Amino acid sequence: MGTTPTEVMAFPNIRAIVRDNGTAEVVVAGNSRVVPAGDSVQELRNNALALIVGEAQTLQRPVRVRIEDPEGHGELIVHPDNKIESVSYDPRQTRRRTEAPETTPKAVAPAIIETVPAPAAAATPAESAPVPAPAAPMDAQPWPPAPVAADPVPVPANPEPQPAAAVTEETAPTRRSLKETSFLVSAPVLEPATQGWRGTLTRLGLRMDPSEEELSEREDIRTVSQHWPGPRTIAVVNRKGGANKTPTVVMLSAILARYSGAATVAWDNNESQGTLGWRTEKGSHDRSVLDLIDASTELLSPSTNAAEIAKFVHHQTADKFDVLRSDENEEGDHEVTAEEVDIAHQVLTRYYRLVVMDSGNTARAANWRRMIDHTNQLVVPVTAIEDRAEAARLTLQTLESRGGHDAELARNAVVIVSESTDAKRSMSGDALKRAKDEAQRIADGFAPFVRAVVRIPYDPALVNGPIRYEALQPATQRAWLAAAAAVAAGF
Repeated sequence: MGTTPTEVMAFPNIRAIVRDNGTAEVVVAGNSRVVPAGDSVQELRNNALALIVGEAQTLQRPVRVRIEDPEGHGELIVHPDNKIESVSYDPRQTRRRTEAPETTPKAVAPAIIETVPAPAAAATPAESAPVPAPAAPMDAQPWPPAPVAADPVPVPANPEPQPAAAVTEETAPTRRSLKETSFLVSAPVLEPATQGWRGTLTRLGLRMDPSEEELSEREDIRTVSQHWPGPRTIAVVNRKGGANKTPTVVMLSAILARYSGAATVAWDNNESQGTLGWRTEKGSHDRSVLDLIDASTELLSPSTNAAEIAKFVHHQTADKFDVLRSDENEEGDHEVTAEEVDIAHQVLTRYYRLVVMDSGNTARAANWRRMIDHTNQLVVPVTAIEDRAEAARLTLQTLESRGGHDAELARNAVVIVSESTDAKRSMSGDALKRAKDEAQRIADGFAPFVRAVVRIPYDPALVNGPIRYEALQPATQRAWLAAAAAVAAGF
């Protein structure tokens, strides 16, 4: 027979503590053991449980563990074979979808009837108050505990018959129209937690509601997963080079394509030669925006098959969006004109729902200004460096000074602030703190003037080479999801 939770000894005293600052420890009989760091709170929990399993294997028996983390506290039984049982769990914040219904309906006061009361019968032992059943053991209680039923209303042993004249005649019920009711449930069902200790307990069979962090992530996913009537165009702009424009275009395209399933294209709208093609996958051809413009008559023909667009764009196999490259002919000197931007945009919005446009550094260029005319949502990326932030401010100021559509885009822009890479390369604690402080200062400076500001942590996967969403650290993926949701909210 297996060991029940009540039979597991509380010796040695073991506690697993996970803190919201990214540290954790396992305390065994007063001796603290530092838990290896992880990229997320869930990884810290897993590392803590691995230490506890090792302790159970050393003792060759199950151990009892108190768990404490930012979401709640409770008690687990950890077995040497990695089996984990939950004894109790008390979340710090509980979310109730609806108020619990009353256990008994409110009684309606009966009509007053004058009768002669019957003499009270002597209560026999069988008629006395029922003896409560013994309480179930702790480990047999359901989660959450079942509500306690209200005391039953006592009923006389020999009720007196009431005179027929005193009975009040009930009013016949009024029938409702079938149009006034429905059997469909309108409120969405809240899915159980999948992350953190709550997700662990859910997988153990104890259904837990998700935490605030998980609910926030679900809302961002819902926002970027929508489909809007008609195509939408996003312009990513900053007059200074090295401001993270191209990584921003790639990440927004990847997230919107992955979650919404909408046909998405990233377009390098540089005056001559841009870098978007260098940071993404190359297809089986060398065609660019100039080739697409030359074939525009055929591509806009009603008889042309939708798959023909694949001759001119480069598909990203993992992130599910396409790339329209700028001209990479080193001997060429052609600069895209405003009219050519109109033609290319007309073609792309026939084949794609979402168009994310990279841009050059000249706000006076014809193709830059015509891009703004087609834009639905403006995004201004900036690294946490002073001159990049000033260039972003001047870009917004230029658009606002033009008035009309340009000024409205500037006021509703999303600014994305990325931490500097210089401090990360030095690995100095003081440099890291200064980089974070500078990113926060820049973010706070833009906040009063735009619709949203999102901060992105440093990630080496964004520095060099082709950019892939799956190569990012979990914290970076979460930050870019928040940025994409802020952009999509402007549609």
